[in-house]
Amino acid sequence: MTTLGTPLSSHATKVMLLGSGELGKEVLMSLQRLGVETIAVDRYDHAPGHQVAHHARTITMSDPAQLKALIEAEKPDLVVPEIEAIATPMLEELEAAGGVRVIPTARAARLTMDREGIRRLAAETLGLPTSPYRFCDSLAELQAAITGADGQPAIGYPCVVKPVMSSSGKGQSKVDGPEDVACAWDYAMEGGRVAKGRVIVEGFIDFDYEITLLTVRARNAQGEIETQFCEPIGHLQQSGDYVESWQPQPMQAAALQSARAIAKAVTDNLGQGRDGQPSGLGLYGVELFVQGDQVWFSEVSPRPHDTGLVTLATQWQSEFELHARAILGLPVDTRLRNAGASAVIYGGVDGHGLVFDGVAEALSVPDSDLRLFGKPEGFVKRRMGVALARAEAVPEARERARLAASRVKPRLP
Repeated sequence: MTTLGTPLSSHATKVMLLGSGELGKEVLMSLQRLGVETIAVDRYDHAPGHQVAHHARTITMSDPAQLKALIEAEKPDLVVPEIEAIATPMLEELEAAGGVRVIPTARAARLTMDREGIRRLAAETLGLPTSPYRFCDSLAELQAAITGADGQPAIGYPCVVKPVMSSSGKGQSKVDGPEDVACAWDYAMEGGRVAKGRVIVEGFIDFDYEITLLTVRARNAQGEIETQFCEPIGHLQQSGDYVESWQPQPMQAAALQSARAIAKAVTDNLGQGRDGQPSGLGLYGVELFVQGDQVWFSEVSPRPHDTGLVTLATQWQSEFELHARAILGLPVDTRLRNAGASAVIYGGVDGHGLVFDGVAEALSVPDSDLRLFGKPEGFVKRRMGVALARAEAVPEARERARLAASRVKPRLP
């Protein structure tokens, strides 16, 4: 797709995003800079992406009938899933009928929408290194998997329990002993995107650090699909949710080589079209654990990643610009411009229409920037914005980002 139309005309290039939170909002703006007509879809009104798109639509995206009706009515050139809770079998049906092109593919969207599909692909089909894992459908099964009471190898303590479908670490917890198992099960049931009653329990890897390796499948100047990598992003998590990220994360050469090989193996597979031909354009956020030279695959999202918000301050083209260009079939530039960091701004209170004090004070931090997402409702632990900072080295950038974030004070009006 190298010819682009004019928005709101009969020749417009139309892209529909399924999920229009803060990440989708940045993708929408990147598409609009290239003259694309955008359709933002979310489960609630006035989502961040709704506020900037040409068209805003509110539906239950996990409802196949609603999803099919909207796609057939809007007739987008591309459908871009941005969240997990989507009726992906319907996307596969529409793609197979030739009525729509799904990014990266409908198959990739289905496999990555829950942890079971992608973990089985990585570990059992591709043979990539992962932590030991089991899938469980009840508290009793979870307890048996951890202890080996079912005759299978024990996952053991400590371990990590996650819903098979969730985002931003919701429902994820570390289990240090038998007394934590029931609470971990209940927390996973509360945090899942869809109440499936199924979890993954993983053996705990004592890693040195974890990274997000942004991996881009894009066409080069000759029209051939190439895989390119951004510099690795390090991040700090609390309760499974990212609170800081920085780029670049220093890595030993052997570890970086392994990380890229794992990321390419996963994205090459996800990028296969229905006929087995290369497809699957776009940016993928590949999450990996690293200990010395050893690297383990964790997860992959076929779209921009929350830890990649830091690229708004570090790269010549942010992860959002890379995704927009790649899905349109345009060349990309993954080069790093400078070191930088991001720090999350939480709501701190529950309520609608929060106001934000301290914005001027935050932006007085040298080489800093802010993104306030515009979410209509805030929660104590809802991500309402992010502080960004640039510096000559990562430690200084992290200090600046944390300082800027600490000066923003959300409150009820």
